[in-house]
Amino acid sequence: MRNGSISDVRGVQVGHETDRRRPTGCTVILCGEGAVAGVDVRGAAPGTRETDLLNPLHLVDKVQAVVLAGGSAFGLEVAHGVSRYLEERGLGFETGVARVPIVPAAVLFDLEVGDPRIRPGAEAGYRACLAAAQRPQPAGVPMGNIGAGAGATVGKLLGSARAMKGGLGTASRRLPGGGTVGAMVAVNAVGDVVDPSTGKVLAGVRSRDGRRIVGARQALGDGEPLPRLLGGQSTTIGVIATDVRLDKAGATWVARMAHDGLARVINPVHTQYDGDTLFAVATGQETEGTTNVTLIGTWAAEVVAEAVVAAIQSARGVPGYPAAADLA
Repeated sequence: MRNGSISDVRGVQVGHETDRRRPTGCTVILCGEGAVAGVDVRGAAPGTRETDLLNPLHLVDKVQAVVLAGGSAFGLEVAHGVSRYLEERGLGFETGVARVPIVPAAVLFDLEVGDPRIRPGAEAGYRACLAAAQRPQPAGVPMGNIGAGAGATVGKLLGSARAMKGGLGTASRRLPGGGTVGAMVAVNAVGDVVDPSTGKVLAGVRSRDGRRIVGARQALGDGEPLPRLLGGQSTTIGVIATDVRLDKAGATWVARMAHDGLARVINPVHTQYDGDTLFAVATGQETEGTTNVTLIGTWAAEVVAEAVVAAIQSARGVPGYPAAADLA
């Protein structure tokens, strides 16, 4: 199912920083001189930065980077390191007295995996930028237990003791007439991840003994009660990128349509315990590509779904959280 990576999009560079002690980490998508951006937040427990600025009615029209990070709200500090990296290179919104880097960010909750005192910060963001700049582009992007997906887990609807390992995934497609659309998604869902072609649960709620994947729907159908407190302990976050030209309204619609990709492969999705957030960026470096928002959004949903499945297929188990490959 997997096809390509977000780094196939012209004008996009990707870097990761992973802390193997817990694990946790961050992923940075650099947009060079800037990219038009939009966002759509569907989950009820988001952790975000600079999302209001992406409203099509608001002033600033381009971002220089987007951050995905673990560490819950603590992970928003990653964006400060990214801003420092961009400021050193003279990139940002020109105010007349300084260039101010515009760095939207979204975080996921992974504090239950390992020591919660270990989380990515500003230095991690700076190092992720250095990694992005050093990586030949386009180039294959590593997936699974890396960057923002290092501590991600899925299938937490009946508690973390029955959850499985999530991760980071990516995919891309060429657009008819020219241009590319790609996605990078850190999968940390309350719900299960399913194969969209068969409905089979690839990773999700395990049986009480932890040896089998049963899935949330079957467990609830068998009468198992939900835990009293789940809290905002999940969230799937991601970035859709394209190298065709879009305005802020178009980028926002692409982000909105891309959530359909999450709905195809995560069940349940967009719950009150998730903070599901998708950004969309358009670099405009492909001048011959389509600007039809509906077409781009349709393929955005496809690559988002592919990226989620790729994340699960690439994940490897950590203590307490087996991966799909462990229970296949």
